[in-house]
Amino acid sequence: MRAVVQRVSQAAVDIDGSTVGQIGDGLLVYLGVQTGDTEGDARYLADKIRYLRVFPDEANHMNRDVRHAAGAVLVVSAFTTAGDARKGRRPSFDHAAGAEEADPLYQLVCRLLTESGLTVATGRFGAMMSVRSTNAGPVCILLDSRRTF
Repeated sequence: MRAVVQRVSQAAVDIDGSTVGQIGDGLLVYLGVQTGDTEGDARYLADKIRYLRVFPDEANHMNRDVRHAAGAVLVVSAFTTAGDARKGRRPSFDHAAGAEEADPLYQLVCRLLTESGLTVATGRFGAMMSVRSTNAGPVCILLDSRRTF
C-alpha cells in the first residue's frame, strides 16, 4: 500500500462539479492499494499518517503530527500511486489492486484514522475526481507499507 502525503492549508475533492470532501489545515493523502496488500498494510499506513510529524512547533521545526496541529485529513483513492514508470514512458499499473481488493482496505484506512480521533474527509472510491489543494511548505512525503523506499 502506498501513499503520497501532502501538508496542506486547504484541500477539496469534487465529483461532477460538487464538492464531496474538504479540509482546511491538515494532510491530503493520495492512497493506493497494491495486489496482495492486507489489513496489516492498512494499519501500518494509518498509523504512519496519524503520527507523521510534519507540522511546525513553536521553533518552526517539524515536530507535530496532524492531531497536535489541530488538522484534518482528506483521503483520496489513487491507484496511480502503484504506477511503475521504470521502463518506457507509460507507467504500468499491473501492481494496482482491483476494486474488490482495494476498496475495503481504503475504507479501513479511513476508519482507522477516524477512530484515532482525526477528522477525516474522503473522495469517492473509483470515481473521476478533481482535487484542489494548497500545499503548505511544500511538504510531500512518500509512504510504502512494503518499505521499498
